[in-house]
Amino acid sequence: MPRFAANLSMLFTEVDFLDRFAAAAKAGFTGAEYLFPYDFPAETIQQQLKNNGLEQVLFNLPAGDWAKGERGIACHPDRVEEFRTGVDTAIAYAKVLGNTQINCLAGIRPQGVDCATVEKTFVDNLKYAADKLQAAGIRLVMEMINTRDIPGFYLTTTKQALDIREKVGSANLFLQYDIYHMQIMEGDLARTLESQFAVINHVQLADNPGRHEPGTGEINYRFLFEHLDRLGYQGWVGCEYKPATSTEAGLGWMKSHNAL
Repeated sequence: MPRFAANLSMLFTEVDFLDRFAAAAKAGFTGAEYLFPYDFPAETIQQQLKNNGLEQVLFNLPAGDWAKGERGIACHPDRVEEFRTGVDTAIAYAKVLGNTQINCLAGIRPQGVDCATVEKTFVDNLKYAADKLQAAGIRLVMEMINTRDIPGFYLTTTKQALDIREKVGSANLFLQYDIYHMQIMEGDLARTLESQFAVINHVQLADNPGRHEPGTGEINYRFLFEHLDRLGYQGWVGCEYKPATSTEAGLGWMKSHNAL
């Protein structure tokens, strides 16, 4: 059975961020991921991980002004220097936190910029980040996101991600496969996980519709967990869902899906 990490940007939100590490450990999680660590000193987060026996699994490169609706800057040609500074910041945090993979959010496609320029900016930024992270012993992943939740998001399908990866040409660039997003955009989940197994380095989950916990929607997670086992998946599955009620009330899925 895969290892499950609590996404602390989505789970246990009824308590302050730094208290979510203890809540995740108490609930039986052994790993933690979240959107960003940058609002806190790295040493403060590292202490929470240590105190609660959690492994740091994943966080994102700096992605612009999240509160104002930005969802990444990697495809923005006027933000390249900001992107590169963010790579350095992320590496500094990862070294303290023991984090071995970082996600790049492409961002919402900028208005008034032609397709070729947007793609070239994204490819060049990924090349830069992949090289810098590789030198630090960290893997780079990129995430495809559905355009219903984030209209205009640039990276939206597995095929597009594979095309981008080929153009980047780095062995240190992988896919982050979010089952919820890909169910909305393309379906065929099990076949894609199998056919692209070699380049998928992180998996995330939520059910559809609603983006709630497994068992609340149409996705057969029991089958998919067993499928990942058959494939020999050794990575983490990040639980990036919105609890239908409270986090604790919704954790029964872990037992019913043999995830504990």
